[in-house]
Amino acid sequence: MRIRVFRLLRGRDLALHAAAVTFYSGIAVVPVALLAIWLTGLAAGADRVRRLTGRTIAALPDEIGAPRALAALIDAGLHLTPLLALASLLPATLYGEGLRRAFVSIHRRGESLVGWRGRVLWLPLLAAAPALLLALFLALPTTSRLWVRGGWWSVLGVVLSFLAAWLVLTPVVIWVFRYIAPGRPRWLPTVLLGSFTAANLSGFLHGFVLFCALPLDLGAPFGGFDAIGGTVTVGLWLYLFHTILLVGFAVTHAVGSPEPDGTPTPAGTSTR
Repeated sequence: MRIRVFRLLRGRDLALHAAAVTFYSGIAVVPVALLAIWLTGLAAGADRVRRLTGRTIAALPDEIGAPRALAALIDAGLHLTPLLALASLLPATLYGEGLRRAFVSIHRRGESLVGWRGRVLWLPLLAAAPALLLALFLALPTTSRLWVRGGWWSVLGVVLSFLAAWLVLTPVVIWVFRYIAPGRPRWLPTVLLGSFTAANLSGFLHGFVLFCALPLDLGAPFGGFDAIGGTVTVGLWLYLFHTILLVGFAVTHAVGSPEPDGTPTPAGTSTR
């Protein structure tokens, strides 16, 4: 398996592809979040969303302004109008395009309509956002209450929060590996490795929350501009997030690819 992974990544600049997906996500992440919160508010009610997320907002570390940013994002999503939601849909689907382009460049070059395939295949995840987000929101009051109690209760809160995020991310990653990525890997490797990748991503996101609690001067390398430092920091964490996702994709397709050797077809090479 290790040899097939190396073959799949040979000659592919994984860091460059992760940076490219991060660029797309920088455009898409806020519209995706707004649409997901708006759809969840329509399904469960705006007041219920505020009630479920309020304790978590209060429990988040405030060193880099995470609670204020999350509160503003949730409020903006709940006040989204249908017209603004429609306007957010185009940039939101850029995330699917960025993922598809990166996966195709690594696994199989020469595919046509790459961007549109990624955009269309991203739409089912947006449609499923209320169910996924509400499942996470239902766990937040309990985990947040444990966070602020301190001691071993905080450890238990982190464990439960990790499990909740893992369960929500698992179907998302499986869909990304199975449908947004090319090649249609077999179901068993996709489910197992998609779940393992989701666990790593969940742990990584909790590491970011811990990072937010550190008393760091993020504006120091940028002449004291804290906003720039915070933006660059979020971009760096997104880059590392997508690096983990692309490595998980490579392993999944090396193990579960229906192709005989699991290696990509070079551009311009005939497959006959």
